Amino acid sequence: MYRAYYRLRRKPFDLLPDPKMVYMGEEHQEALSMLRYGVLDNKDFLLLSGEVGTGKSTLLQVLLSSIEDQHHICLLANPLITLDDLYLYMADSYGLPDFNDSRAKFLISFGKFLQGCAERDERVLLIVDEAHALSLKTLEEIRMLSNQPSCQGVFGIFLVGQPEINELLATDRLRPLRQRISLRFHLTPFNRQETDYYIRQRLLKAGGHNLDLFSPGAVDAIFQASGGTPRAINLLCDHALLAGYSNDKTKITRQIIADVLPDIILPKVMAPAPDPAEDPKASQQLQQAQKEAAKKPESGAAAPPAAIKNKEPNVFIFILIFFLGAISLYLLYSLYS
Repeated sequence: MYRAYYRLRRKPFDLLPDPKMVYMGEEHQEALSMLRYGVLDNKDFLLLSGEVGTGKSTLLQVLLSSIEDQHHICLLANPLITLDDLYLYMADSYGLPDFNDSRAKFLISFGKFLQGCAERDERVLLIVDEAHALSLKTLEEIRMLSNQPSCQGVFGIFLVGQPEINELLATDRLRPLRQRISLRFHLTPFNRQETDYYIRQRLLKAGGHNLDLFSPGAVDAIFQASGGTPRAINLLCDHALLAGYSNDKTKITRQIIADVLPDIILPKVMAPAPDPAEDPKASQQLQQAQKEAAKKPESGAAAPPAAIKNKEPNVFIFILIFFLGAISLYLLYSLYS
């Protein structure tokens, strides 16, 4: 809708992972280097963790687009499946014969497949996205798959997920798996400068000519509200461009970010420092948007009942208790005097 107005060939801030639109911050470059090293050096287990929306899935897409043909890859993007479904998914990805729901038949076919790959100097990868959602039983089974006699230097397992995956691996039950992870990396959000570069590069790759479309104050507001998380940045920028188009604005300012923020639920929304040089009213509105967002109950959390929330001391009850106590003391004094 706003592409023609801002002279863009495509939407610059789509939420879906796209290797063509990726911006590699310093940490993202390190994470991608680790993934590539894990492939080239035939690592058995590798772990990439990061908060929601930090770009883990996008990095996987970049990695997959650069892997050579001698690799057989199974990318499991939805780990909420049974063990039988896991075997079925792997068999389909690797071109294994039907195992008729028999774990033993699958392991035999998988072992022969690994042996053939070893003879042909080919590599087999199992990449599990959202690995934090795996059950302990499934994680144990994945580790057991790597115990095949022909696995050494052939079969690699990449676990990618939110920080909760580290809590799972810290359990005693998964100690054997934890000890076999040779490479780890935790991905953190962008800093302020990287947020600015990210927005500019997305505009450039979308065919934009005005890379200063977002003012410095707007970038400050976006960074503070998103915490530097790419997915949240995309959400804010997309809404801001739509609002700018609707109001015939040729530049996205802090004021526009303040206007769209109340309609977007973002984690840990923080109001940026005032910027009166650009717009003295925008900072106040952005802070008000933060307060309104904070009043919204988080997903799955119920708002407190009004009777509890508005509960205040009743002065009348205190006065009544005081007088009853005084009368009791007077009666006691009268009896013993």
